[in-house]
Amino acid sequence: MQERHNDKKRYFAEQERTTKKYVIPYLTGLLKIGPGIKVLEIGCAEAGNLKPFLDLGCKATGVDISCGRVELAREFFADHPQKQNLQLFCSDIYQTDLDGKKFDIIVMRDVIEHIPNQEKFLVYVKKFLKPNGKLFLGFPPWQNPFGGHQQVCQNKFLSKLPYFHLLPKPVYRQVLKTFEKNEARVESLMEIKETGISIERLERILKKENYSIDKRTFFLINPNYETKFGLKPRRQIHLISAIPWVRNFFTTAAYYVVSK
Repeated sequence: MQERHNDKKRYFAEQERTTKKYVIPYLTGLLKIGPGIKVLEIGCAEAGNLKPFLDLGCKATGVDISCGRVELAREFFADHPQKQNLQLFCSDIYQTDLDGKKFDIIVMRDVIEHIPNQEKFLVYVKKFLKPNGKLFLGFPPWQNPFGGHQQVCQNKFLSKLPYFHLLPKPVYRQVLKTFEKNEARVESLMEIKETGISIERLERILKKENYSIDKRTFFLINPNYETKFGLKPRRQIHLISAIPWVRNFFTTAAYYVVSK
């Protein structure tokens, strides 16, 4: 239990550092972030992404379907001097009662690729945005070397094997079952194969649902890799980022800011 707690604390710190160093500066050019700004994170887990906003005096709200992770978030924020500005909900976002609140910023980092029926979701989430609000989306395109999240595998070979998540479903499942003994993890990885999203598919949905893309950046090296692996973020070269579909295979993170 203590090991799990320490792992989640480390994950919390990773989220906090990446958001503080990269996500907030990415948003700052589009709106002023500080006291009075209302921020919602969907899929907040332990809410590490919300801490830098809270530190700046924002009013922060987090929603996650995992009650265990939300409870850890409450524990991690127990002594925060701005904890009165934080609300946390253990709930499916479709069933969360936010009392009609609307937000200046909605943050989703490494979440959209886990959500079934992204078309339905991106229609629904508009209800939480203020007229001039911004939705931040950061995600790994499905076809990138580790777009299947195989780094979570306990099997060391699979955890370092790029692109094998692109195998046909039956073959992919069989490979996972052969090397990965945790059935729950196998099913989780198979779910990601169903929900993983490409750059082009996201942009088709955004266009169909009348979102405006205010800003987008493709990264050859994900900003979060600095915290995890000590690798400095690097933007994708223009020659690759300009080629639809091909760019998905070499882009480890895509950052978008969109508005309705």
